[in-house]
Amino acid sequence: METLFTWGIVGLCIVAFVGRYWFSHRKREAEAHAAAERAGLISHGPTGQHPLIHTDACIGCGGCVTACPEGDVLGLIAGKATLIKPQKCIGHALCAEACPVGAITIVMAPPSASAELPMLTSEHETSIPNLFIAGELGGLALIKNAVNQGRECIDVISSRLEARGPSHAPQPEFDVIIVGAGPAGISASLRAAELGLRALTLERETVGGTVSKYPREKLVMTSPVELPLYGKMRQTRLSKEDLLEIWESIMRRADLNIHAGESVTAVRREDRAFRVVTAADSYRSRAVILAIGRAGTPRKLGVPGEELPHVLYRLIDADHYVDKDILVVGGGDSAVEACLGLAHQRGNRVTLSYRRAAFSRLKDRNERRIAEAERNGRVTVLFDSQPLEFRPGSVTIEHSGTRLELPNDYVWIFAGGTSPTAFLKEVGIAFGDEIVQHGEAVLSESVPHPRPAAWR
Repeated sequence: METLFTWGIVGLCIVAFVGRYWFSHRKREAEAHAAAERAGLISHGPTGQHPLIHTDACIGCGGCVTACPEGDVLGLIAGKATLIKPQKCIGHALCAEACPVGAITIVMAPPSASAELPMLTSEHETSIPNLFIAGELGGLALIKNAVNQGRECIDVISSRLEARGPSHAPQPEFDVIIVGAGPAGISASLRAAELGLRALTLERETVGGTVSKYPREKLVMTSPVELPLYGKMRQTRLSKEDLLEIWESIMRRADLNIHAGESVTAVRREDRAFRVVTAADSYRSRAVILAIGRAGTPRKLGVPGEELPHVLYRLIDADHYVDKDILVVGGGDSAVEACLGLAHQRGNRVTLSYRRAAFSRLKDRNERRIAEAERNGRVTVLFDSQPLEFRPGSVTIEHSGTRLELPNDYVWIFAGGTSPTAFLKEVGIAFGDEIVQHGEAVLSESVPHPRPAAWR
């Protein structure tokens, strides 16, 4: 009798556990269905790196859904992991790591998926042999991805140099020129120094690239990564200041050849090498890595008064601004993060102006934080609005057809930037399914991308 009672208790525990799991599973599946219906109207599929789910192997455990920091890229439908918002995937790859049966592979979308992205091989090589792109310019966000790609580009270049062997012909002064000193450029520079390559890094502004312009204490990395000349960065959470300090300490030891404040104006093929032209000089190199990011020049609104000194496009340290009337223009993550940082400072009165009726492209955590800030009265959000004129001390805004005049000390505009697409096309790099042959762009679905085993 006692044995039956014990088994009964065990059975009830098992039923309770399975029932709880089943109800939770069904709830998540219902939420995924709803998200899929909403996303189906606007999603055009993945445009960069994204998970490929092998449904025959997927066991529907939901580990990938939980692991994704973006929140709604994946969902469970009919007991299988499913891409819900593939266009929001930015390449964390944590879903693949979390899958216990290896049912997820991280792949790139086909080149034709986006006419705005350059065509790249799996080695990050463009349609021009020995000209590489690393970092977000190739379509992937995340500092971790940029660091990995910068290192991988140098490894490919080094292997081709070794395959080529010694030559008595006149050689360019550099093995590789790296354009940009952000995460990808610094990683490539460190790896080149580690392998003993003759390298030059050119940066139009300051070392650190876009990272150096992030708001103070912004979290920039959430997973470990391998950094050349440093090893595994085991910290799971790194702020902007942490990362810049690590870079600076390594670069002091490595004595890298970096020219800051020297902007590249042209890259040309020249006698089986490249001529890289800047405003100050020109250099020849066997290979080139473009690690210049996608931000480009901040896009302006064309609003009267936009040239005034209190109208800004980048926020570096929010704590420098207190007791101010502030307007932030934009509806992306950069605008919301700046808005939250400014609202956190003492006495600031912050208004966020966004031209659409609702946020449509925010990270989940930012959407939750801005909603909470609005509920708490720390931020005023004006949807369906746009600035009409900036003046010293005030700003005029059109809000749902009504003109408002607000007191104002500072304006930050986050309207994106003019991408370097024109520069890349001038260099001759193909986009989408475009293949460049003999200096002329042609459309082709069958012509393979030139992939030299060694230097041509």
